[in-house]
Amino acid sequence: MSLSNTLVAICRDLLPAGADLLEGRFRVRRGGLDAGRDAILAVVEGAEAVVADPTVAVDGELLEAAGPQLRAVANFAVGYDNVDLDACRAAEVTVTNTPDVLTNATAELALALTLAAARLIGEAERDLRAGRWRGWDPSAYRGLELSGATVGVVGLGRIGRRYAELLRGFGGEILYSGPSRKADAEQALGARRVELDELLGTADAISLHAPASPATEHLIDADALKRTRPTAVLVNTSRGPLVDLAALAAALREGRLGAAGLDVYEGEPEVPPAILEAPRTVLTPHIGSATVRARDAMARTVAQNVIAVLEGGEPPNRVA
Repeated sequence: MSLSNTLVAICRDLLPAGADLLEGRFRVRRGGLDAGRDAILAVVEGAEAVVADPTVAVDGELLEAAGPQLRAVANFAVGYDNVDLDACRAAEVTVTNTPDVLTNATAELALALTLAAARLIGEAERDLRAGRWRGWDPSAYRGLELSGATVGVVGLGRIGRRYAELLRGFGGEILYSGPSRKADAEQALGARRVELDELLGTADAISLHAPASPATEHLIDADALKRTRPTAVLVNTSRGPLVDLAALAAALREGRLGAAGLDVYEGEPEVPPAILEAPRTVLTPHIGSATVRARDAMARTVAQNVIAVLEGGEPPNRVA
């Protein structure tokens, strides 16, 4: 049976590596990167598959707008906190994501932010560009060396583990916290599982790799930041809601935290002025998976998930 008239709605956009696969089989409708909520609800009407991304709330309203024929929601991300899984299950809609293919890219960015924040590269570059640098000063821009440092990984899943593997070469101790023990990682990396409070109070660098959920919302808040070392570096490449940005900005201003490297923000794309103006920060605009290899692989994975569902097969990356 031909599926050429089957509608696949891309809520915003999808790279050619995935879009070309879909357009060769189905009728494809796009919302565009500037599509607002009303435009997205119009785009999904009548679709049998919807391609979403972390900026698109896939909730009961969107499912109703699509209609009862909707069979699949393919999320262009490894996380899926933007998708109401219960509503999708109730509507018998399959949900998929794009794990694995972005692991290296995101872990490498976490490492880059750790290094940049630890060495105060953002601060130094801003001073240089603004003409504030007055020449070599032995007391200026003294940062943290990662060699021999204690690194704390909050969430030792795919990306957290890869980050720990990259840090292993620096010869320090690796601590991790999470809901379950990772015996294989302990053996392979020499990692040691500790409670979050101990990790916060011990680690020189703390990297967050936990999913967004009610349990992890503001995992790093004012109380948590009271437990960190005043020279510690905090990195977040996972989900914005994990960090209370107001509390983080205050800790940086008051010298209670050494530095921070952030790629994700609560309420993005809006970023509070307090964190934009905070000292000793390195900030990037949610580019964790932004490599050619990773983003193209994510797009292909999205398409493969859609094709599998619409052709009656089992998608390779089912979430629900």
